[in-house]
Amino acid sequence: MRMQWKAALVVMLGAPGLALAQAPTKTSKPAAAPEAATKAAPAQAPLELKTEEQKTIYALGISLGQSVTALALTPEEVQVLQRGLQDSLSGTAPAVDPKEFTPKIQSLAKARQSQVNIATLDRASKEPGATRLPSGVIYRELKAGTGKSPRAIDTVKVHYQGTLVDGTEFDSSYKRGMAVEFPLNGVIPCWTQGVQKMKVGGKAKLTCPGSTAYGERPPTGSRIPPNAVLTFEVELVDIPGNTAARP
Repeated sequence: MRMQWKAALVVMLGAPGLALAQAPTKTSKPAAAPEAATKAAPAQAPLELKTEEQKTIYALGISLGQSVTALALTPEEVQVLQRGLQDSLSGTAPAVDPKEFTPKIQSLAKARQSQVNIATLDRASKEPGATRLPSGVIYRELKAGTGKSPRAIDTVKVHYQGTLVDGTEFDSSYKRGMAVEFPLNGVIPCWTQGVQKMKVGGKAKLTCPGSTAYGERPPTGSRIPPNAVLTFEVELVDIPGNTAARP
């Protein structure tokens, strides 16, 4: 885990397009510059990925960079992070003992994830038409359906896309090109509660608190962290069988 964090932070130091500089404040004064440097320098083009090795390393950078998104670093904190990276890469004596702070990285990540989760749920609850269910699930209709609504005991057929709080997609039936069927009472509570509010042909956005998703135990091998807030866009394609004909 320690090596993963180090690698991720190294990637962040040199990641193309990462905005580390802040805009000057009203009270800040630009440093004096030689006359030859007064002209704006042309924007540097992104490094072209020519070889498979370069593309692989770039993909590794993206993956590792995403692993630190839970920290939700501010621009000022990114500068502090950059200083630590530069000191490490240049061999400068560290300002603090890295071994002492290694376990604190995990504590910081958990605390920041909690803050991001709360902010995500709050933001989703303020979207037009959003409704907060008693469990904390945020339901928002994206497209009205015209068919029947399912019961928890029904089997439903859906298309869906699932994303993490940073917008990273972790699952999509659309990409697989095939809708899925399952008993509605056999999935996470967020789905059981939210999909019952839909009608066939409709589409909705479900923002799921961790307690209504996978909680402490996300699926093995998935990119979902423990207690993660998840967002799903769900399209109710069908309810196999006629629910109106059932008791």
